[in-house]
Amino acid sequence: MNKKLFKKILLVLGSVTCFGLGTAAFAVVSGGIGGVAQQVASNLGSIAKLITAASYVAGMGFAVAAIVKFKAHKDNPTQITIGMPIALLFVAAALIFIPSVFGTAGATLFGGSGTVAGVSGVTGFGAKKAAGTAS
Repeated sequence: MNKKLFKKILLVLGSVTCFGLGTAAFAVVSGGIGGVAQQVASNLGSIAKLITAASYVAGMGFAVAAIVKFKAHKDNPTQITIGMPIALLFVAAALIFIPSVFGTAGATLFGGSGTVAGVSGVTGFGAKKAAGTAS
């Protein structure tokens, strides 16, 4: 048998074994499949916050890239077409507004007022704390 193929098969089998043992151990610790499902449901808020934060950061990155590409187009319009920075700008806007779309889509699909993962508990610079709060 080919040596590279044997290494790949061994790697896949090892990965599947580790995943299976880890899942079984997690299910035993958390009290079965119901416990695992409850744990996953309790972590969905954190996943939503992670997606929101990643969307904001990626949107800002695409916006900066669009500005750099606009500058490159101004310097050498024959090499950089105007379509690239415009596309980057649209992608940046889409990524920055994804959390708003999530809130609206959630209210539309499930009714009522849904909450969106966002920044909470952050006070602006120079804001004074209320009396009786810990530092």
